[in-house]
Amino acid sequence: MPDAVRAPIPMLDLASEVDDLWSELEPAVERVLRSGQFIGGVEVETFEDEVAQLLGVRHAVGLNSGTDALVIALEALGVGPGDEVITTPFSFFATAEAAMRLGATPRFGDIDPLTLNLDPATISPLMNERTKAVLPVHLFGLPADMARIVEIGRSAGVPVVEDAAQAFGAVYSGACAGCSGGRDGACDDAVRSELAGRKVGALGTAAAFSFYPTKTLGAYGDAGMLTTDDDELAAQARRLRNHGSRPEDKYVHDMLGHNSRLDAVQAAVLRIKLRRLPEATAARRRVAGWYRDALRDVPGVVLPPDHPDHVFHQFTVQVPAERLEAVRRALGDAGVAHQRFYPLALSAQPVMGQVETPPVVAEMCGRVLSLPIHPGLRPDDVDRVAAAVRSVR
Repeated sequence: MPDAVRAPIPMLDLASEVDDLWSELEPAVERVLRSGQFIGGVEVETFEDEVAQLLGVRHAVGLNSGTDALVIALEALGVGPGDEVITTPFSFFATAEAAMRLGATPRFGDIDPLTLNLDPATISPLMNERTKAVLPVHLFGLPADMARIVEIGRSAGVPVVEDAAQAFGAVYSGACAGCSGGRDGACDDAVRSELAGRKVGALGTAAAFSFYPTKTLGAYGDAGMLTTDDDELAAQARRLRNHGSRPEDKYVHDMLGHNSRLDAVQAAVLRIKLRRLPEATAARRRVAGWYRDALRDVPGVVLPPDHPDHVFHQFTVQVPAERLEAVRRALGDAGVAHQRFYPLALSAQPVMGQVETPPVVAEMCGRVLSLPIHPGLRPDDVDRVAAAVRSVR
């Protein structure tokens, strides 16, 4: 059958997911609607407790979005005008926007050319007396090299906030995703041993999760969460999410806050999907394995790291820049959805003004391409995607 009359292959198939979960979704949503409690309440509190227990943290604070989780995490840490936050320019805009919303300035490090995560070696040169946080991103579902980043933060007395929006469910093994045997002798240090085996969201001072529908744990609307072991930070986050009101009297406000509360319907949906997360993650990894087999010998194509920490929010390959548009055309002709994350670095966004883009980031913006990956993909779907990629030489 010609590709033109085949069913398209989407990046994500949420309609089929809803069909699969409907027998659980319908009574859960009905339970919330009949309860009459739509904002906060038992459903949200139970979800928060379940996430905290799963991740091994003391506190999980449900919020309206992953963006709000970033803003509130930084705000609760005291980040404000004149401060600086070190992060990666190869991420969704919210990563930098969160600091800018508070009047702080994002300072951009470069990325590792294989993992595409923030390169720890580029953090220390950006440190100064105005640095108030380091904000690594676990990009595309692969944890950043948190041992080195946490060690840098601790040495400077600077908190580390994980942007974990794309990596719910990932476990940090402590191994370097970008090397075998270790880089600059830091792979077997005390901090790496301390963090090994912890889940993403329990590695830094705080973490921000997005439950946007496309994420590894996705709601059916906007939702987010902040996680931390810091009691004071968690208490501050809970005040900030509710207009800065006092916990003992919600009509007394001695600080400005936000309207950022997780609604109960989304919490009910997320509780169901949380129980299904291990099988969904296993399915994503299985699809990634099929891609690896189908694309491993394509000249010039660099595959994402074959690393046990990866939960594959995206399956992102690197294509020679001169072939990128031809590959995209071939995928489109085959009815295959695809996406460029991210064609314009955060440092190059117009709102940033004149900010230099680090060299590896500049190169990767012209090379990366994300292919469909979700639990519903079949081997023949992957073969069809791979055939389109392979057709361009």
